[in-house]
Amino acid sequence: MGASLFGGMGRLSENSVISIKNKSFAITAEVVVPKGGAEGVIVHQGGHFGGWSLYVKGAKAKFAYNLCGIETYHAETNEAIPAGRHQVRVEFAYDGGGLGKGGNVTLFYDGRKVGSGRVERTQAFVFSADETTDVGRDTGTPVTTDYDMKSSRFNGTVSWVQIDVGKEDLDHLIAPEERLRVAMERQ
Repeated sequence: MGASLFGGMGRLSENSVISIKNKSFAITAEVVVPKGGAEGVIVHQGGHFGGWSLYVKGAKAKFAYNLCGIETYHAETNEAIPAGRHQVRVEFAYDGGGLGKGGNVTLFYDGRKVGSGRVERTQAFVFSADETTDVGRDTGTPVTTDYDMKSSRFNGTVSWVQIDVGKEDLDHLIAPEERLRVAMERQ
């Protein structure tokens, strides 16, 4: 099961986006990175009191998971995203065994592993009643202190974002044929 989002989409309520809670998930984004390097939010959901964000800081992709505004877990890559068109992907392998458990995070560029991290606990139910999901920026309170509302705007282009849930056998790179198949399933 998956969901597709596109560059410029924003202020999407939590209930209008597929839920990633209490399960494994993957978020893949196709981005175009400018020659000077990328900065800013690729996609996020929630805000200061709970949520997640896939973003770029210091030209390197990072994933932040904010647990109820109490603790924020970060995973980051070991290298900058090169200039040009690339797929940036985060995979979260849920520990299972109940609600609100943790999981391992792996980050990829174009299907190649470039970083990892750990989220010890997750929010089991709702991130926020009034925070939203945005592509290419964070229009509410920031998920992480790594950026603020002004610096959250992605300085490249986010072409599309695909969120997949519950898949344990992940390919790490989404082929154009797969994107078409997912789009046609929603017709």
